[in-house]
Amino acid sequence: MPGPKPSAINLNDVERQGLELLVRRYTTGQQKVIRARIVLLAAMGKNNREIADALEVSSLEVRGRQSRDLPKAAPCYQAAS
Repeated sequence: MPGPKPSAINLNDVERQGLELLVRRYTTGQQKVIRARIVLLAAMGKNNREIADALEVSSLEVRGRQSRDLPKAAPCYQAAS
């Protein structure tokens, strides 16, 4: 049975590229990388269980990060890049 869908998020090309760059950058902290990956996977339409399985984290962590990170996803990571 599929898990709950994360909040819908639409990223434009610049936002998506900024998050992907952040994920690939060697000096980015792992917590920030996980947050960016959660946002990217949610933007692809993955549900919480799929995101948790892909990142090998708990679904509770995915849900918690979404509630904090999805509303501010792109601007917060663009500023960090």
